[in-house]
Amino acid sequence: MPQKPTVLAREIVASSRLFRVEELQLRFSNGVERTYERLVGKGSGYGAVMVVAMIDSEHALLVEEYCGGTDDYQMSLPKGLVEPGEDVLVAANRELKEEAGFGAHKLQLLAELSLSPGYMSQKIHVVLAQDLYEERLPGDEPEPMRVEKTSLKQLSTLIENPLFSEGRALAALYLARDILTQRGEFGA
Repeated sequence: MPQKPTVLAREIVASSRLFRVEELQLRFSNGVERTYERLVGKGSGYGAVMVVAMIDSEHALLVEEYCGGTDDYQMSLPKGLVEPGEDVLVAANRELKEEAGFGAHKLQLLAELSLSPGYMSQKIHVVLAQDLYEERLPGDEPEPMRVEKTSLKQLSTLIENPLFSEGRALAALYLARDILTQRGEFGA
């Protein structure tokens, strides 16, 4: 494994309500120096969760919400920030209740994914939720979210849906399908 570069200097060069842009002055092991910029979260860094909520042995729930980055409505998995002092699985269940109107009796941490490691420090915890029950909690969304289900058997065609473009959600769905298949639970 290569030796990590030495950080010569770091400085916040821009800041907004949600994000900071950090400039890093780096020296690599071969003596080459470079300036990198990265987007770092503003706040306490408790992380985020994304929930693959299985309504049955084949179907997961998707929620539709307005996305400022693409300036349109998109379908994705329920997701949100982990609150200070909150366990990742508790956060996943809370977000599921707030966004989809379901809780889960069975929750499992599957993975932690980087969003764009070349430019962002943020990561997201992928949680599998099973044995769902109806329960809605008030959330911080500005409008109600439409909920629909998607078949894990049809993931290769899901990306053809113009309302679905989030790569990390697609990766989480494939990961959940593989784990459920390995356990003999998929489509059972």
